[in-house]
Amino acid sequence: MNSLKHQFDEQRFTNGYELVNGVAMHQANGEQFQIPPDVIKRNVAPGQFVELRIDSPRFSVHEDDLAACKCPSCNGELSKPILKHEHPESLLNLPSPKLPSRGWGEDFWVQIQDVSDKHFRGVVDNHLAECHLHGLESGRSIYFHADHILALHDIHKLEIVESMSADDLKEFAQYLGNMKKRND
Repeated sequence: MNSLKHQFDEQRFTNGYELVNGVAMHQANGEQFQIPPDVIKRNVAPGQFVELRIDSPRFSVHEDDLAACKCPSCNGELSKPILKHEHPESLLNLPSPKLPSRGWGEDFWVQIQDVSDKHFRGVVDNHLAECHLHGLESGRSIYFHADHILALHDIHKLEIVESMSADDLKEFAQYLGNMKKRND
């Protein structure tokens, strides 16, 4: 059995690192931690970029970093820093900063290769600062669930909406309407 779900279930990272569940983070942090709605995630296709986060409870914050410890996605307080890559490296190739090894979490971009229901295979499209701790190198395949998706890259938003069925467009319009009501 070589299904994406099976590959995801078999995938392991070293040092206790795991992909962060965006749905759980949204439930725990409310509107401060926004993730794409299910209707968007259902329409993600090969070639598109999504953002994921990897982290490990094995490492704790260093006292000298505590004051500047804000989540890059919601600006809320964290128990330790999360590094963030603003764009996939293949779209905007900026030099990676040289950071000391601290066991921090990291948001990164993945280009989707395969989709099967709610499971995906993608290719890591950033050089991760802590790759020597978790083993996720740029160009490596990674398996994940739709719940792990934290964001869709801006370059794909119109493409996603244009590919939606009439039912998905209605669902998306309802989502946007609810978001507007919450923000008013």
